[in-house]
Amino acid sequence: MDPPGVEYTIGGVKVRFPCKAYPSQLAMMNSIVRGLNHGKHCLLESPTGSGKSLALLCSALAWQQAKYVASATNFTPTKIECQASCSFEKLQTSCSDKEKDNDFKPKRKRIRSPAIVQRGGKRPCQEHGVIFLDSESEEERHVPGKQSMEPSNQSQTVATDQSSDSCLLIPCSMCCCHLDKSKERAAEETPVQDKGNKKSIPKIFFGTRTHKQISQITNELKRSYYSSVPMTILSSRDHSCVHPDVIPLSNRNERCKELLEAKNGVSCRYYHGVHRMRNQNKLQRDLGLHQAWDIEDLVQLGGRLRACSYYAARELMQDAGIVFCPYNYLLDPLIRKSMEINLKGQILILDEAHNIEDCARESASYTLYKTALLTTRDELDSMVTHNIRTSNHQPLVAFSSSLLNWIEESCSALVDRDFETSCKVWLGNEILCIFHRLGITAGTFGMLQKHLAAVLEKEEQTEVLNDGKEDTRQIPTISSAAQSVLQSIFMVLDFLYRDNCRFAEDYRVALQQTYAWTAQPDGVDAQGFFSRPRYRRRQITRTKTLVYTLSFWCLNPAVAFADLSDSVHSIILTSGTLSPMASFSSELGVKFSLQLEASHVINKSQVWVGTVGAGPQGQKLCATFQHTETYLFQDEVGALILHVCQTVSKGVLCFLPSYKMLEKLQDRWKNTGIWEKLTENKTVVTEPRGGGKGNFDQLLQNYYDAIRDKDGALLIAVFRGKVSEGLDFTDDNARAVVTIGIPFPNIKDLQVELKMEYNNQHCKARGLLSGSRWYEIQAYRALNQALGRCIRHKNDWGALILVDDRFGNNPNKYITGLSKWVRQLVRHHDSFSAAMQSLLRFSQCQQGEVDVSASSYQAVLTTLTVTILT
Repeated sequence: MDPPGVEYTIGGVKVRFPCKAYPSQLAMMNSIVRGLNHGKHCLLESPTGSGKSLALLCSALAWQQAKYVASATNFTPTKIECQASCSFEKLQTSCSDKEKDNDFKPKRKRIRSPAIVQRGGKRPCQEHGVIFLDSESEEERHVPGKQSMEPSNQSQTVATDQSSDSCLLIPCSMCCCHLDKSKERAAEETPVQDKGNKKSIPKIFFGTRTHKQISQITNELKRSYYSSVPMTILSSRDHSCVHPDVIPLSNRNERCKELLEAKNGVSCRYYHGVHRMRNQNKLQRDLGLHQAWDIEDLVQLGGRLRACSYYAARELMQDAGIVFCPYNYLLDPLIRKSMEINLKGQILILDEAHNIEDCARESASYTLYKTALLTTRDELDSMVTHNIRTSNHQPLVAFSSSLLNWIEESCSALVDRDFETSCKVWLGNEILCIFHRLGITAGTFGMLQKHLAAVLEKEEQTEVLNDGKEDTRQIPTISSAAQSVLQSIFMVLDFLYRDNCRFAEDYRVALQQTYAWTAQPDGVDAQGFFSRPRYRRRQITRTKTLVYTLSFWCLNPAVAFADLSDSVHSIILTSGTLSPMASFSSELGVKFSLQLEASHVINKSQVWVGTVGAGPQGQKLCATFQHTETYLFQDEVGALILHVCQTVSKGVLCFLPSYKMLEKLQDRWKNTGIWEKLTENKTVVTEPRGGGKGNFDQLLQNYYDAIRDKDGALLIAVFRGKVSEGLDFTDDNARAVVTIGIPFPNIKDLQVELKMEYNNQHCKARGLLSGSRWYEIQAYRALNQALGRCIRHKNDWGALILVDDRFGNNPNKYITGLSKWVRQLVRHHDSFSAAMQSLLRFSQCQQGEVDVSASSYQAVLTTLTVTILT
């Protein structure tokens, strides 16, 4: 049986939705279908909790399915039997052949649901559960005519056309029964994509920021009618390796490659089992993954079948309708090449795209450590010494040596910038002139690329042994680390030399000298023994060493997007926090013909949004660097958070501008006793700086457990950290979000400074934002992302507390950068007590409690103040 739902016809495409869609979802699906119909790019903002992911998946997959159905007119379908869990039951079909010369034309099928067959009428009526939605302009409509809309709660039938031929609908065209056991039958029954005569149907590449967010997206897909679409998830070996000897290692990539090459005579037995799970039909029909699955499901299956899930996921990409992956896999040219991702003519969906500009710049940038270049040069030199592919290795040795010599010569020109930091910056065109003097030009670089490809090629050599037998061995290659260094340098040089060096002015090259502390164990004496007393514990000696880095920074994200925007079918950027949206088109160099800033699905009464400019003692709170260093500010913030925790039940999130501030506040509060009072009221969890995935997941679990089993929890996190990106704090997990300050990037950061100068230089010619405007937008995107952790669905409720007096003093400047749904609800409070009184009233009202009066709240506030002072 089909899952209950509603069918919408949008721009001529039938979209099956699991429930009645919100207005924001309808608007989003309308924009997506219009964009896909006409090959346009879309920029869509829909607040977190408004069903954005479900609308994305259903509309894009419905459009793709419609293309599969339309392509069926180019072949003669035979009987298709459903062998898996399908969305349609077996349908009875009747074929009609109305044309005389039909040797090269398909037979048309009239497919009618049992409900229609029983009625037997030919009246062209609109069935229940089918909604037509078409808000396209007249120029964009392929078929003119007015369509009606009729909402319903349950989808039961298929819409019919007024002509004698009903809409062609191949059952299960998006699931495994669209394929068959044998390749021959699959070729007969599925739409064959003739490379010469027929345009292939685009795959959907769905990129998001983290693997955690991919898990959330696949859960949404599982809810939909399209849950049986052939799919795969691309991930790193850290997430998908199943080899028991490799999993515990930190260098899984290197060890995996060693096993694949069988360098020590031992190969990966799991890789040889990939064939057991690389077929979409077999995966769904025989192995149980007949609905949307997560990477953990594939890993468990790989462990059970003794098959490599990492390479199986890559093999599954060939027949997948939708491919999920972190979006740096789609933007980074090196990752695209290694994962064999071809985006030409495909659909590119980038969810949580508020960070896409930064990711695009990073994917076209590279920072080279001098020590890594030195190690690479030595490895190449060793290959020459052992007479291994000398003609190819020797030019690479010369290239590495020239670059090393130039770095050493340039160290004398470094200028002090900060404490124990010095640097020198070159323009992209200047660095090309320097490379020209080193003998590296566009012509010689092309030759170097060929030499690198040759030395990385896997090749076997046959030798005759003394006993006359032949022995085959693989020709040695440089290490994975050395390969990565050369490939990354060449990737940047490829951008610099491309199209007559048109991207050269988009680069800055910085040579920097810093200091780093390295830990070294006790030394050894001349005989090789540790030189430490017999009964003393082993000590670690920390040494201060010089570190030289050469950074190739791309300041224009359009450089990375240049490979995509002209080749893909459509680019769809979505997020709950794209505002302000003005910068995306100019920064990415992409024309977004369709833009949407949707409203939230919740009522205004479900969210409290207020700015607080002073603490409990009346001290103004302005979270600039000068103020945050004072004890007065730190104590006021601590008292404010304590009041919020005592006013709002269950989970409270607090976001700070930096880890440095978090550590300072924590130390101060422990000395003053505020930390102890916080822990008495709620379990306090702090976001760790760095750390492994397991440790972070355990901290989150502690937070959730405290909310469920105790009086609640306070999670203190950092803007742009793990907590602020893509985690779902639904219902009691976040009844309030407190943001301290406005998270502007570090103005003293060299890369931030260069980016602002670059934008100021090109703002008029290219329509870029000014450097100062770009700088502000980075802050608001981080702020909006943190605020979006709170409201996660239609019935959720929560409070957003923005702590900084700049919001109230200059709202025209500091409020306009907030998301649309937040802007509309902001209230400025004159005093801290007024804000807390309003917050307490809101919290009790949402919990169904009696409203508190001003006098009763004043008694509560007095009690809280006395508690803090004591």
